[in-house]
Amino acid sequence: MTDSPVSAGFDYLIVGAGFAGSVLAERLANDGKRVLIVDRRPHIGGNAYDRYDDAGILIHPYGPHIFHTNSKDVFDYLSRFTAWRPYEHRVLASVDGQLLPIPINLDTVNRLYGLNLTAFQLEDFFASVAEPVEKVRTSEDVVVGKVGRDLYNKFFRGYTRKQWALDPSELDASVTARVPTRTNRDDRYFADTYQAMPLHGYTRMFENMLAHPNIKVMLNTDYREIAEFIPYGHMIYTGPVDAFFDHQYGKLPYRSLEFVHETHAREQFQPTGTVNYPNDYAYTRISEFKFITGQVHPHTSVVYEYPRAEGDPYYPVPRPENQELYRKYAALADARSDVTFVGRLATYRYYNMDQVVAQALATHRRLTGAAQPEAETAGAV
Repeated sequence: MTDSPVSAGFDYLIVGAGFAGSVLAERLANDGKRVLIVDRRPHIGGNAYDRYDDAGILIHPYGPHIFHTNSKDVFDYLSRFTAWRPYEHRVLASVDGQLLPIPINLDTVNRLYGLNLTAFQLEDFFASVAEPVEKVRTSEDVVVGKVGRDLYNKFFRGYTRKQWALDPSELDASVTARVPTRTNRDDRYFADTYQAMPLHGYTRMFENMLAHPNIKVMLNTDYREIAEFIPYGHMIYTGPVDAFFDHQYGKLPYRSLEFVHETHAREQFQPTGTVNYPNDYAYTRISEFKFITGQVHPHTSVVYEYPRAEGDPYYPVPRPENQELYRKYAALADARSDVTFVGRLATYRYYNMDQVVAQALATHRRLTGAAQPEAETAGAV
């Protein structure tokens, strides 16, 4: 890789060196195309970028990124660029003076209420406390319709109000629908087939992905400053779609986060990778990186997450009026045959990492007319 300007022409200019841009850069370079990938940040990897802090602990500056997928194609594709460390993420929630498993499961209910229910009895318990919802429209409807109002208030309402600065009754059902409810004792946060972390970190994986000689990388660079000076055939844009069109219909609403990192002179700070705080404090959760990376170190580093209204765009606010605004920008994007819009920011959607990879692979197939999936079984490097 290089981050110095180049003078020769390129087949593709890719804006953004996160998952969407990097996967497309690698695929197109592998096709023999010359690719320039540009990012405003001083690093590759987007929000998944990781680095070693001053204590020598591998951290995720933009909050914990836990890889999980049900897609063999996606997992096999990424395995070309990294070996893996198996890791199943577990989360506890601080509720009523206890640290209880989330998603809500059999142990959560039994410990919270001092019960001794079986899995079959838990189904009856949920049915007894659930509130009938004629038509599920909001995040509140999703939760109270499954587990009732008390569990909703203890685990979901406060967390959601902090995260979104909106009551769950004001948010689309998709927000809380992503978190399952279980009747067994499975305390894994995700249930996907493939759950693992890049063995040497995300940044190393991205470095391997972008090491193709047909790829040039420019960091600390706004694409607008160089696009008119460097000839290229087609642009792939992974940034905010409203910014591309100079916010001509207004800004698309996002929620942001402030990350406060701390290092502690002890081996372990908390009992699991992430602890949620739905009802107490201004932060939503604390994550401890050594659980996630498997690193052995006498000290430990953690990150506190404080939701913010302003800052880097992380979470599109899922409300009908915001989707209506996005549709206006999507119409402008669809009219641009010279630009392909791909990724979370360019399509105003919250995607997991594997979903972005899948979208990028599908976009490559559309651009090149390839009929077969990209990912093949391959040995890790």
